[in-house]
Amino acid sequence: MTNTYEMMFVLRPDLTQEQVNGQMRKYRDFLKENGAEKVSLEVWGKRRLAYPIQKFQEGIYILTYYTGDGSQVASIERDMRLGEEVLRYLTIKLDSDFDFEEKDIPSAPSTASESPIELPTPAAADSSPTEESSEEEVEVEETETPVEA
Repeated sequence: MTNTYEMMFVLRPDLTQEQVNGQMRKYRDFLKENGAEKVSLEVWGKRRLAYPIQKFQEGIYILTYYTGDGSQVASIERDMRLGEEVLRYLTIKLDSDFDFEEKDIPSAPSTASESPIELPTPAAADSSPTEESSEEEVEVEETETPVEA
């Protein structure tokens, strides 16, 4: 019986784009050789981890969908566990009605390059008042407070 699986794995952030593509080719070929019928790979790019893993604060996320009989799961997870490039992995079995398009290895996204991640700055930080204006507001509030005698 053929099942559909979703596998997310996180690669070390210090890998070059060629190394990332090499890992993706390795696992795609591994799945195909072990009987997977359809394989789809999607790069989510470099993202901050929720907690440090092996002293890394970031990782390159790869989402993979494949169909197979289930014999691929243990062997690919064993290979990922033994390799040094994969920080974490998770495989789940999806519902039988889930369908996906087969995608090959995507081209290099700019987030997986060696440049540092640009974290978005919150809009509230840009519109915050300066120290001088906040002092003026405090002074205005103090003078407008009625004093009862």
